[in-house]
Amino acid sequence: QVQLVESGGGLVQAGGSLRLSCAASGIIFSINAMGWYRQAPGKQRELVAMLNSGGSTTYADSVKGRFTISRDNPKNKMYLQMNSLKPEDTAVYYCNAKVVSYYRTTARDYWGQGTQVTVSA
Repeated sequence: QVQLVESGGGLVQAGGSLRLSCAASGIIFSINAMGWYRQAPGKQRELVAMLNSGGSTTYADSVKGRFTISRDNPKNKMYLQMNSLKPEDTAVYYCNAKVVSYYRTTARDYWGQGTQVTVSA
């Protein structure tokens, strides 16, 4: 019903920047929250940043002051500006959205396919 497509990953040197994008499409009545998660090899998936419909943001301590999450609500898009990247930021980054597809129904979780971010030392 809903598809999330990420873009913008790649290889960057430490100290560099990348901007990730996530576009949601399909049957969307509203999006309660959108966020970014990441998973490094051998580690569990972790929250990077979340932005709810009211504009409140949550960031992992490890990215505070370096990453900025934003949304373009009319276009159902979300972005993650990543600055001062470190090798430990290397991971597959996943877009997540809590989507209400029809009026007076509950939100469902949707995930993108992931985009690789590699930061070289």
